Amino acid sequence: MIELADLIRELRQELCSALTDTAPGPVRFELGPVEVEATVLVGRRDGAGGKVRFWVVEAGADGQTERSATHRISLTLQPRLLAPDGTRRDVLIAGEEVDGER
Repeated sequence: MIELADLIRELRQELCSALTDTAPGPVRFELGPVEVEATVLVGRRDGAGGKVRFWVVEAGADGQTERSATHRISLTLQPRLLAPDGTRRDVLIAGEEVDGER
């Protein structure tokens, strides 16, 4: 399992990679809202500095995870490209198709 924050961080890195990719040809795609749905386990550490953590459940979870209480969450992220001068710009992405991609 990974933390929800790590999932979003990895997604951001993938989007940045697609943004900087200079694929051949003139066609690029404007990036719209990104919808993410995940099944998560919610955990909390006891003590004064305890935090609530959200762990993303893997598709092939083991029996221990299946017996745990899970929650399904959906996030809609609206990526924004902020130029160095502070203005917002359209986000255009490109890239090659990856095996298993839909």
